[in-house]
Amino acid sequence: MVSLAQRANGGAPTRRAPRPSSVQLKYVMAVSGAVMFLYLVAHMIGNLKIFLGAESLDLYAEWLRVVGEPALPEQTVLWIVRIVLLAAVVGHIVAATMLARRASRARPVKYAHKSRVAGSYATRTMRWGGVIVALFIVYHILDLTTGTLNPNGVYGDVYANLVADFAPQRWYVTAFYVLSILALTLHLRHGLWSALQSLGRTRGGNLVALKTTANVVAIALAVGFLAVPLSITFGLVS
Repeated sequence: MVSLAQRANGGAPTRRAPRPSSVQLKYVMAVSGAVMFLYLVAHMIGNLKIFLGAESLDLYAEWLRVVGEPALPEQTVLWIVRIVLLAAVVGHIVAATMLARRASRARPVKYAHKSRVAGSYATRTMRWGGVIVALFIVYHILDLTTGTLNPNGVYGDVYANLVADFAPQRWYVTAFYVLSILALTLHLRHGLWSALQSLGRTRGGNLVALKTTANVVAIALAVGFLAVPLSITFGLVS
């Protein structure tokens, strides 16, 4: 019996688009994670310029907006980075969701019961950590990119916007920032370790070294990102 789909196509059988394999999805997660990691490192280094003074930070922010001129219009490179970053975030989420669903369908009930305790911590860390980080990204854009939620909100006045944002009376903003960075740290640590496992880099005698590297990198990023809001809230930067 010819299906309706076959009739609609003149009798030719329809073919579903090939589904990406689990290995391909893991590589998507690894590559997109690497893109986001490099962005985080660059973003952290830029943020730390606040300790060099208002002029240094504001000039750096201005350079980000005009880099590529006159060959490219203002903010072209910045928007290219944003688009690549957005693609990495979407690809990361989609690949993670597909892998999680496949793992859930493939896992036997008995195995799932036995491994529930062992896997629950990592699962909760990645799931809720990802949710917190996603909410933080939205708030961060509205706060320090568009200036919509920032008490100063002056375009290009990055130093003053940061100082106003993390002022002592806005301690709750700093607390949310700290929570988000800690969630990001746990997410990054587990993600980096998972990526190394997926790529087969955790075999042999380098297991301890790689685990230590994942911990050190995650902690270094956390310290770098938390240094700015905490320094402002506690009056070290004003």
